[in-house]
Amino acid sequence: MARSRCAKRKGFTLVEVLVALAIVSIALMSALRAAGVGTSNADELRSRLLAGWVAENMLAEHRARADWLPLGIARGTARQGGLEFGWREEVISTPNPAFRRVDVRVFAGSTETHSLAHLAGFIVNVPGSGR
Repeated sequence: MARSRCAKRKGFTLVEVLVALAIVSIALMSALRAAGVGTSNADELRSRLLAGWVAENMLAEHRARADWLPLGIARGTARQGGLEFGWREEVISTPNPAFRRVDVRVFAGSTETHSLAHLAGFIVNVPGSGR
């Protein structure tokens, strides 16, 4: 008789199946959330990379043109990689009058709330350049 009782119980009960399904669904939801966070981080990294290029381009243009920028703050927008970025450029004097520091901050869109990139550089007033 003991053998016939064991032979009858070969499957899972309904409660065991429901618990297993709950565990699997929680694991799948966690994996889906992790994938969503990874996608969001990739977009943020792309925006930061492009914003860094905008800042580098601005400083490179000043150096290539040998600009001697006036002290103060300038603002504008630039497109890079199909995205529109706002930028703020602050020109600051240095102890050496032949140099000026240029701080460029790049933002997502035109609002200056979240800085994606910050780059500082120096421009030189070359003697004899007529400036």
